[in-house]
Amino acid sequence: MRKSLLLFLFFITAANALAQNPRSTAITGIVLDPSGASTPDATVTLKRGTKEISSAKTDTSGGFRFEAPSPGNYSIEVQREGFQPSVTPVRVQDKPLAPLTINLSLAQLVSSVSVTAGAVQVSTDTAENRDSVNADQSILESVPVFDQDYVAAMSAFLDAGALGTNGPQLIINGVEATSATVTASAIQEVRINQNPYSAEFARPGRGNIEIITKDATSAYHGTLNFIFRDAVMNARDTFALVRAPEQRRIFEGAITGPVGHSKTTSFLLSGHRQEEDLQSVVFAEGLSGPIRENVASPKRDTLISLRVNHTFSSSHTVFWQYNEWDYPSFNQGVGNFVLPEAGVNQDQWEREWIFNDRMTLSPKWLLQSQLLIGWEHHATTSVTDAPKIVVQDAFTGGGAQVNLLNTERHATLNEVMSWSSGKHFVKFGLNVPDWSRRGIVNHSNFASTYFFSSLQDYAAQNPYAFRQQQGSGQVLYWQQELGGFVQDDYRFRPNLSLSFGLRYNWQNHLHDNRQFAPRLAFAYSPSKSRKTVFRGGAGIFYDRTGAGPLGDLLLYNGQTLLSYLIKNPTYPSPFINGGSLANFPTDVVQFDPSIHEPYSIQYSFGVERQLAKRTTFAVTYNGSVGISLFRSLDINAPLPPSYLVVPDPAIGVLRQVESSGRQVSNSLEITLRGDLSHHIAGLMQYTLSRTNNDTGGISWLPANQYDLSGEWSRADFDQRHRFNLLESYSPGKSFTLGLGVTVASGKPYSLTTGGDVYGTGLTNARPAGVPRNSLEGPAYADFDSRLSRDFYLNRGKKEKGRMLTVAFDAFNLFNHVNYVSYIGNLKSPFFGQAVSALPARRLQITTRFKF
Repeated sequence: MRKSLLLFLFFITAANALAQNPRSTAITGIVLDPSGASTPDATVTLKRGTKEISSAKTDTSGGFRFEAPSPGNYSIEVQREGFQPSVTPVRVQDKPLAPLTINLSLAQLVSSVSVTAGAVQVSTDTAENRDSVNADQSILESVPVFDQDYVAAMSAFLDAGALGTNGPQLIINGVEATSATVTASAIQEVRINQNPYSAEFARPGRGNIEIITKDATSAYHGTLNFIFRDAVMNARDTFALVRAPEQRRIFEGAITGPVGHSKTTSFLLSGHRQEEDLQSVVFAEGLSGPIRENVASPKRDTLISLRVNHTFSSSHTVFWQYNEWDYPSFNQGVGNFVLPEAGVNQDQWEREWIFNDRMTLSPKWLLQSQLLIGWEHHATTSVTDAPKIVVQDAFTGGGAQVNLLNTERHATLNEVMSWSSGKHFVKFGLNVPDWSRRGIVNHSNFASTYFFSSLQDYAAQNPYAFRQQQGSGQVLYWQQELGGFVQDDYRFRPNLSLSFGLRYNWQNHLHDNRQFAPRLAFAYSPSKSRKTVFRGGAGIFYDRTGAGPLGDLLLYNGQTLLSYLIKNPTYPSPFINGGSLANFPTDVVQFDPSIHEPYSIQYSFGVERQLAKRTTFAVTYNGSVGISLFRSLDINAPLPPSYLVVPDPAIGVLRQVESSGRQVSNSLEITLRGDLSHHIAGLMQYTLSRTNNDTGGISWLPANQYDLSGEWSRADFDQRHRFNLLESYSPGKSFTLGLGVTVASGKPYSLTTGGDVYGTGLTNARPAGVPRNSLEGPAYADFDSRLSRDFYLNRGKKEKGRMLTVAFDAFNLFNHVNYVSYIGNLKSPFFGQAVSALPARRLQITTRFKF
């Protein structure tokens, strides 16, 4: 903590030292909405006459900046969805310019749909890379998005090799978040890979999902959506005997306006209610033959969010927000090999209070602060309490043996200061992404689980392993994470920008105090037209353990939660009827004494080209090397060559979490963004890549604990080719056609013997000489479409219009079967086959009312 505070003070001192040069001929300013709130993500264009000089997006505080143009008369044009375009004349002289304040007016609804994918011009700003994927609300509403889940739709553009232990990093309005407690109508834009080497964030841009939400406004506006699906419109699942009677209903919307007659206080109320009556498909094999059935797995999801904005002055705005999210579900985990009786029910909810303060301290200084306090409750219980029966890659029956409660009280804090002067734009700050008190009550597997390697062994009542847990299973612990950063975006020349950054991370349980992560990026245009930009960068990015492994460390310490593994037991076991397990060794989880945070070195180089006024093309090479990645080893596994005698008979499985894995990734990415014609706009991206590693994650265990030579192979997520497209075609006022296309190569999977060859209680052993992930599943192809029509309800009136949109979506339009879950177990009756498929064709009806 002391080192983090000293580092933060160093950042402030460094920035103050840089502030000694006040001279600036740059054009800077802030864009505000009618309520006086800042307007992020507006497109700001600098023109001289009719010639466009440069274009940029406003940041999260509504600020923009153009570097030192030559003296003369210019204009600043600002465009933002929902507001009237603004044009501000500017005269540039040799003396410094005062920052501009541009106030936007609300726009009337018009009878055309504007589809953009963020700013569509190449730029020498290091944060305006054209290989990013930006989709604002206009394109998200025009293309097919399943269940209006914008985050899931954009996740297809993420680079799996850039994700951390906890998956993609979610950033809402510039602040790291643990979950997307945002309704679709409150989202203004979703971004992937914006500013990939920013020191402000812990993870690489290619592993970030950034969400920009709408601000509350001073006039009443709203959006109401109703989405409906029913099985009568869907195709039958390939593995189901009959079409399941499914239905999905979503009520969603957002309303904004002034509080009473106030001109300084406004609100944004948003929420959704999702009622999902879906069914899971069981495709298994029992002693009596195939098991095929559909099982109801209903879910309910209710989210309410209220934000209140208040403007103290044109330079000081705050908002308070409360989120309440409940999402219970029933009969989850059923499907494929899992029979209905082995399902679980879940009771989950989250509550959040957010306070945000944005203050312009002077024309050069901006302070942004946000504090979040949250509560979470996640309870999972088995549908039945019977002992669990696992027949590898055939069926799982009995009870699920899951009785787990996770609670969390957490706070996050984000303090960011921005300073602009001359050729420098400096940001520095302190992040507290997680400061939480977590509780776990784990009574799972108290009634035991039997493991059989094949149906033949099950028929002979010959399990290869028996597992049961006992003890209190209760722990409380703190998860604490801190980060600090400083970054200088330096305009060295009008055609050359550099970005230098340094980030520091800290996590309480690993005691690794060396996590300094430098970042560097550049953007250079060799010609006066600046239609071609060369861009590159490199940086170090640290990972985190997440809360789950820390809970395992405290639970499985040999005292709190006793987990017993008995190999080759009798069936049924005498221990489920009161027999004592005290004479058997219990499992333990520990951290390697030398464990430290894994990190990756990311680097890239690319070229961007302006093809047309609103069309850009980018080709980028991306490389990364993952060093000291997390993985687990059973360091008490039976010793070779017999694999019968363990080093310490007093301990069962001794799972040691290490930072000893490695990963190498290389890719070539081609991105086309903007308007392909007057009526067609959107984005498309093709990626050619290869990723190899020797770990499957922090909880992953190798086949042979004493020989890792066969583990270096294709990563579990490796796909050689990936193509994603989101496009919208608007031939006129009559209708809009949206398309979403995803095509990808198959993912790898492993060939296994299906037996416990090494005496570890695992059946992931491979035949001699066969590496991990040596087999490959089929390619993936999905084609989605949307046909929508807008109806204007008060076309002839001067007041703001009301609009009704009716849309018809088809997901997997051609009903292509995308097989998944291929079985490489030689003992399985399904060897070499898929046992499930992604959803067949589904049709969806959407109605939207805007006012």
